Amino acid sequence: MPAEEIFYLPLSELAQRIETKKLSPVELTEMYLERSLKLGPRFNAYARLTPEIALEQAKAAEKEIHHGHYRGPLHGIPYAAKDLLAVKDVPTTWGAKPYADQVFHYDATVIEHLNRVGAILIGKAAMIELAGGMGYRFASASLEGAARNPWDTKCWTCGSSSGSGAIVAAGLAAFAIGSETWGSILCPSAFCGVSGLRPTYGRVSRYGAMALAPSMDKIGPLARSAEDCARVFAAIAGHDPKDRSTVPIDKGAFTYSPSLDLRARPLRAGWLTNAWKKLDSGVAKALLAAEKVVRKYFASVKPATLPDGPFEDAGNVIIAAECAASFETLIRSGGVRELTDPLGQIAGYVNEQYSAADYLRALSVREMLQKKIEGLFDSFDVLVTATQPIPASPLETNLETDLAFPDPLGAIGNLCGLPALSVPCGFTENNLPVGLQFVGRAGDDFAVIQAARTFQLHTDWHRKHPRVA
Repeated sequence: MPAEEIFYLPLSELAQRIETKKLSPVELTEMYLERSLKLGPRFNAYARLTPEIALEQAKAAEKEIHHGHYRGPLHGIPYAAKDLLAVKDVPTTWGAKPYADQVFHYDATVIEHLNRVGAILIGKAAMIELAGGMGYRFASASLEGAARNPWDTKCWTCGSSSGSGAIVAAGLAAFAIGSETWGSILCPSAFCGVSGLRPTYGRVSRYGAMALAPSMDKIGPLARSAEDCARVFAAIAGHDPKDRSTVPIDKGAFTYSPSLDLRARPLRAGWLTNAWKKLDSGVAKALLAAEKVVRKYFASVKPATLPDGPFEDAGNVIIAAECAASFETLIRSGGVRELTDPLGQIAGYVNEQYSAADYLRALSVREMLQKKIEGLFDSFDVLVTATQPIPASPLETNLETDLAFPDPLGAIGNLCGLPALSVPCGFTENNLPVGLQFVGRAGDDFAVIQAARTFQLHTDWHRKHPRVA
């Protein structure tokens, strides 16, 4: 196997080699650290590496496995965590200058879960400042600067999990943890040609994570494949008494088995006809080919339409109002002036102008929408469409003026807390990845995983990777 290929092996292959002692967790960690140290700066992928933590955890994993204590498929596997997750005694900057020296003396619950299964933290992934909560015009809105796409370093990775996308695409870690309030897992997955899971709202604890819009924030994995995402999701999902927004114990945990019979549940797919007003020609071509695969291997595929309504407006109001509350001290103190992006420096003051009446009206729209979406999923198990209507954008793009397009599914999916999984489904003529997303009913994360796995059983787009060495 070429040396480069080991960095793109799926978790199942890495786990099998580690469990059978053909691959040392220490050796693998040192390889990823060396690669990340060398290539990470090229992509502005990391907020920081954590070699001391990584090597300590790797040595502990190797010792345990040597003595027959194998914890499961993430034991000894290196990963990166978005820099909005607290890691004990390690700076957690939220991608923003006002918090550059911020340190927590505890681990986020997601980090605790990954520690428990023996995964190895090799670094904190770079991110858009404050996860984009204050708005931003440019990809450079981050302490680390603009994240560069491994497929074309003149292009962006998308935000706000910008570094997480770059890390997985460039093979700098086996998987990464991202977060999404509106698009921040799915978009980097599409732009970077990786698989990314946005879980059902409340399925993964946000204790120890930066709060942007608490009624919409979600945490999930980016990885090589849908199966890899499922393995990580199984490790981090579950009720957490420290996060009262997590779902009840009997609905929180997720169990994954590679022997799961994909044909046990015939999937009814709704092919969305109104998710995007216009598709880039390269995206349209890839989507057409993907549709043929879906039609061939799913039980049924019928046209589906999203309900009409002011859902994007409602989502924007909720995020703005909740963000203003989350960062009230930063706004009132004038600390927002330290943010990198010119829009971020002023948007907080605009967000504060939304009234309680505005917020309550938006919540009423959300409640109406949730009822409509429940009705839609009476006919379908998953909804399918392009993850983004365009491929990765140039780094210098003004996101406010040149990359503004309606995104009703992004609004609907996040307002309703729906699970979604984006997988690669092709490339444009400029060799930029295209993503296909599967969206499921709230609570039915299994459906989107099954759908994405089915698609990947019959395609090999997820096995492609950029040449970066």
